[in-house]
Amino acid sequence: MLLGSADRGCVDRYLCPVDPTSIALHALGVDLVGVAVRLIALLVVPVNRRPSSAMAWLLAIFLIPYVGIIAFLMIGNPKLPKHRRAQQREINGMLEVLTRDTPELELEPGQEWVGSIARLNRNLGSLPMIGGNAATLIEDYEDSLRQMAAAVDAAQNYVLCEFYILSVDATTRPFFDSLERAVKRGLTVHVLFDHIGSKRVAGYRATTRHLTAIGVEWRPMLPVMPLKGKYQRPDLRNHRKILVLDGQVGFMGSLNLIDRSYNKKSNLRRGLKWQELVTRVEGPVVQAMNAVFLSDWFSETGVILTGQAQLLAAPGSTVARLPALRPGDLDCQVVPSGPGFDNDNNLKLFNSLLYQARRRVSITSPYFVPDESLISAITTAAERGVAVELFVGEVADQPMVFHAQRSYYEVLLRAGVRIYLYPAPYILHAKHMTIDDDLAVIGSSNMDMRSFGLNLEVTLMASGRSYVDAMRGVEDNYRAVSRELTLDEHLNQGILTRLFDNLARLTSALQ
Repeated sequence: MLLGSADRGCVDRYLCPVDPTSIALHALGVDLVGVAVRLIALLVVPVNRRPSSAMAWLLAIFLIPYVGIIAFLMIGNPKLPKHRRAQQREINGMLEVLTRDTPELELEPGQEWVGSIARLNRNLGSLPMIGGNAATLIEDYEDSLRQMAAAVDAAQNYVLCEFYILSVDATTRPFFDSLERAVKRGLTVHVLFDHIGSKRVAGYRATTRHLTAIGVEWRPMLPVMPLKGKYQRPDLRNHRKILVLDGQVGFMGSLNLIDRSYNKKSNLRRGLKWQELVTRVEGPVVQAMNAVFLSDWFSETGVILTGQAQLLAAPGSTVARLPALRPGDLDCQVVPSGPGFDNDNNLKLFNSLLYQARRRVSITSPYFVPDESLISAITTAAERGVAVELFVGEVADQPMVFHAQRSYYEVLLRAGVRIYLYPAPYILHAKHMTIDDDLAVIGSSNMDMRSFGLNLEVTLMASGRSYVDAMRGVEDNYRAVSRELTLDEHLNQGILTRLFDNLARLTSALQ
């Protein structure tokens, strides 16, 4: 049947004649939107962003503009919301007032560079380096939990507990029992845990119900609850691990409060076990750990805790000031970092230490995905003749990160860095570094771009020969059971493996 009139429309759209002008206009509109997206990206993406990260985002947006821009809007902002950064600056201001009378340490001749590093950390994180401390290292996983539970049982005033992952299971239950006993003794117990980090493991709801049942005050950190008005970039996480008792004893390191297998079926099937390192600290620097917890509690609740758990105040103190220094003891400094700060505090610390090294550097990092500045600092140290070694796992639990870190092995090996692979089925999860015979750092921070820009982390820097020697002993244990990776072995890997390594390296820059 013929159409009676053109203005009556087309009966069957599949039989209608194609209008070239309409198609051209549609295509032009799509092209113009794509051009506009790319131009806006050039103006917005590079602002205050690492060149590698900016280039990765721009590449994604230019190649797949609509998918790329949606992803950028969701996870492109590497900082916490403005109000949380304002809270961190408020806390920093309080800390600067409380510590303004704390003098810089008097260092021995030849150790002036330690004071320079301490000054950097203080300017960025507002916490000074102070003396009069003692610290020990705990390598055994279960012993770490036992010692922490015993310290909670010995506490007389308060307990502050903050971990990335916190889960009640057969391994951790004795620790949670100690928290319950502390509440029954009348102590105030405050607990923080990362919302996403803890929610992803089995038993999350059972854990939160247990915390409520035993009477502790708890909050999830950085909750992703858009319906409740609580939202930020989902992969900005609180990765800190801190336990503080009475402002006098503290624990920190790489350990999460969960079974060594993380209670995952895939880990149990592979027989994977996490290898950690925890440090127990006593002395005035514990009050700085106290301050980190209280700043996180304030950021999450808007409440600054008073009473026994005061900011930088020892129990019974009338003035919140750091105690006088006691020369000759371990000098320590707590360095908080993360997207709440304006600078990459931990990255600047690590780079500065590497450039100061003269004889030996030992690095342990389970997730090693450095940015340009860090890879340059490490290779430069090796090329200056410093003996540099890196301990990483032979196997890993995160394939993308594992392949990304392997992409850096060639340049490290060619520069003279010795790489040791910690054997399966252990996941080497410890995070620490020693510089010459002078300094050691330990904490929650990996040497990867996530820890530098996206995670809230905390690091302890300690100066003292006995502590450095103890950490060297841990590194000696690693070396004894590990095998060294050679350049020939690395270069002989298959083409597909190298392809995966390079692709993972590109995606790691999307921050």
